[in-house]
Amino acid sequence: MSTDPTAPPSTFDLERRVDSADSTLHDPRHAVIALGSNLGNRLETLQGAVDALEDTPGIRVTAVSGVFETEAVGGPAEQPNYYNAVVVLRTTLPPSSLLERANAVEDAFGRVRSVRWGARTLDVDILAYEGVTSDDPHLLLPHPRAHERAFVLAPWLDAEPDGEVPGHGRLADLLKGLGEEAAAGVWRREDIQLRLPE
Repeated sequence: MSTDPTAPPSTFDLERRVDSADSTLHDPRHAVIALGSNLGNRLETLQGAVDALEDTPGIRVTAVSGVFETEAVGGPAEQPNYYNAVVVLRTTLPPSSLLERANAVEDAFGRVRSVRWGARTLDVDILAYEGVTSDDPHLLLPHPRAHERAFVLAPWLDAEPDGEVPGHGRLADLLKGLGEEAAAGVWRREDIQLRLPE
């Protein structure tokens, strides 16, 4: 390998760098993150969040769901509809650091926390983290309401067809158990999609 930083990398150098980057994930854990947006350019915001997660050292995005639209649940009336998606990843970050990164991504897209369940440019929630349960009020794992929300379960099932909500069961069974009315309130947007980072 050349020691000249200005020299163009050879194919071997590039392959070595890619291999090295992937090998930095020693003993990675499986984690699932939900994304939601109902202000501004919702699709662009969700894609930006996916890219920001992938650009984080210690995170590799392995799957991205389709985009699902849903009416806002709770909070002030007459909010715009949400775009929701789920990202599956491998990470060496501990849950607390992953939460810090999630909050930083929200802040980067102008998230304002003034009204409970109010409209927002971006919501980034950790749904599950492999092998970890937590009753810390700042980070409840698995997410305490994930198994009750069709707008979480539908994209999660899309990204991870065999997935489970830890302690609650299979995604497909949970979504079915919510009933047709709940499922009908969440619809997949076939005309738009998120890109898996290259």
